[in-house]
Amino acid sequence: MPRIGLYFLGLASLCLLGGVSLGMYMGMAHDFQLAPVHAHLNLLGWASLALFGLSYCAVPQLAEGWLPKLHLLLSGVSAPLFPIGIYFAMLKDNASLTMVTAPMWFLGALTFSIIVWRAALRRAPSPEERPALA
Repeated sequence: MPRIGLYFLGLASLCLLGGVSLGMYMGMAHDFQLAPVHAHLNLLGWASLALFGLSYCAVPQLAEGWLPKLHLLLSGVSAPLFPIGIYFAMLKDNASLTMVTAPMWFLGALTFSIIVWRAALRRAPSPEERPALA
């Protein structure tokens, strides 16, 4: 199993804990002002990172080359930081972090799409190129 899948799943689990904790806090305080932060932490952080990780685990050839490492860098950094940026934009009137991390997230999603399509369109080896069974 490619380790990159486990890295994505590990980051996803941390975002899950953050999203659940924020949701519990909002529920106990009856203050749902941070619902967009909670939603983005769960969607980008938990759901998307977990799906990326499961994809790398289910289709190991996706993890080949340098693009998956770039994907981990872009998505792994922007997924938790983008919701924090939403917090600062909402409560501190400072959208600087979202202006940096939103394009990072998009580039991570684009990189993943390229990785998937590259694998899907890769030519299957001819019978002569396939390894012989011992």
